[in-house]
Amino acid sequence: MKIGVMIVVAALTFGACYLVDKGFKNLFRGKAQHASGLSVRLNKRYATIGIVLFFLGACALFAGLNGYLALSIGGVAVALMGIALIVYYLTFGIFYDRDSFILTTFGKRSVTYHYNQIAGQLLYNASGNTLIELHMKDGRSVNLQAGMIGVYPFLDMAFENWCRQTGKNPEECEFHDPDNSIWFPMMEG
Repeated sequence: MKIGVMIVVAALTFGACYLVDKGFKNLFRGKAQHASGLSVRLNKRYATIGIVLFFLGACALFAGLNGYLALSIGGVAVALMGIALIVYYLTFGIFYDRDSFILTTFGKRSVTYHYNQIAGQLLYNASGNTLIELHMKDGRSVNLQAGMIGVYPFLDMAFENWCRQTGKNPEECEFHDPDNSIWFPMMEG
């Protein structure tokens, strides 16, 4: 009986995530950049860990219903962390084409940028992961991790179109060194 309940909860969780993902794509992603098929997405481990945490939290919640209040409270907390990771995975994305890119993040309105709005970049190394921070002319920044899916093709296209939109010759950009994760002029940190 308990195994059957766990299987049903897991199936409902995966089904709900699938439906939410499809719903987000159809409802909120109708611009040309979304249709291009070019994107930067978070690593799928965010969604996987979120689903596992939600499943473990739900199991702990159900097990705690037999009189173990602490187990139920812990289960709710773990399930909420799982939901937060799933929502973060589903809402973050950079969708781009040859002329511009759209930055989509949780809780904020999607912003469309042209490549010539990139003012420069900063690099960080955090626990062996390269973090690339693009600074925009409006004062905002776009944070990218080397582990994101599609990040390097995006940066290559961004540099190519940045040069085209700003009238710069790519051969004259001495700072450009993709092997060292440098696509744009370095900013003062």
